[in-house]
Amino acid sequence: MLSGNILTPEGWIHGDLSFENGRITSIVGNAADPANNDAPYILPGFIDLHVHGGGGADVMESGDAIETIARTHARYGTTSLLATTMTAPRDELMSVVAALGDVTRLRTPGGARVLGVHLEGPYINPGKLGAQPDAAVSAVLDEVLKYLSIAPIRVVTVAPEIAGHIDIISEIAARGVRVQLGHSLATYDEGVAALKHGARGFTHLFNAMSPLHHRNPGLVGAALAHAEYAEIIPDLLHVHPGAIRAAMRAIPRLYVVTDSTSATGMPDGEYRLGSQHVTKCLGGVRLSDGTLAGSTLTMDQALRNLVSLGFPVADVSARLSRYAADYLGIEDRGRLARGAWADIVVFDREFALTATYVEGESIVEYA
Repeated sequence: MLSGNILTPEGWIHGDLSFENGRITSIVGNAADPANNDAPYILPGFIDLHVHGGGGADVMESGDAIETIARTHARYGTTSLLATTMTAPRDELMSVVAALGDVTRLRTPGGARVLGVHLEGPYINPGKLGAQPDAAVSAVLDEVLKYLSIAPIRVVTVAPEIAGHIDIISEIAARGVRVQLGHSLATYDEGVAALKHGARGFTHLFNAMSPLHHRNPGLVGAALAHAEYAEIIPDLLHVHPGAIRAAMRAIPRLYVVTDSTSATGMPDGEYRLGSQHVTKCLGGVRLSDGTLAGSTLTMDQALRNLVSLGFPVADVSARLSRYAADYLGIEDRGRLARGAWADIVVFDREFALTATYVEGESIVEYA
């Protein structure tokens, strides 16, 4: 049983939360304002839909690397995640996705639940690669359907302006896959058209996409004007706090991702991001030319960053958990409610992470 300020879908409860066999069995107590007591914060476990690596391991290595990544992120409060690929030649990427399909069937003890795969590339614009390798291709439906058949692909990032991609967006969205727009030079109108054809989100908003200008709104403008969901990386390197504030006001269910790399949870040095070498230093990860290449952000630090900007804990929590679950259509994660998975994080009054439970299992190792 856990006691403290419990954030439920209905609001804060000061009381007790119990769980058994991996599920929440009861929440009892009274409505309360956490500002009026010194009890810890008990929040839904974090859901990260954009994870490239952690603990020195990279998703593109597949195999045992996923276990390392799942355990690393659980130490920082992530209770479920999407293993996110990098752009790579077809045969290599197909092999990696097949291996990911195998590892998503069981949860690693001591690790976060891998909910499936986020295919970030290869269907992106070669003129907006960001830190993606130069192996972008146009989507072909038979190939996309092959990926979907060998692994639980939950999210696909697509550049909508590439010829044929609007039809691809419609096809895969109709199959329940969440299509995100990103790594793109799309105009505002192309972005809006993609939303009308089934795209639902935007990959790491502001980064690697056509920017907002008042006479040429770009893909950022399409997101701010029309999106219900979008990712954002609040490491305070990828996006200025002012831009975060604008996005929080404009996009109702803006949700947090880390875009984390193998350097996450590791000391400064050289690491791998897909086929590329990156350097961790000064709190970030970069290619040799200085381009930001993912991050070392963890979800507990993302919470602290957003709270430090003045956002309420309850709002921040929703952006770290419930909105991502809602986006994927998952009803029993991302919220503390009877019958939901016991995915739980506990923070002290200074927002230090003190406990994590993944499906009721206590994760005891902390950084």
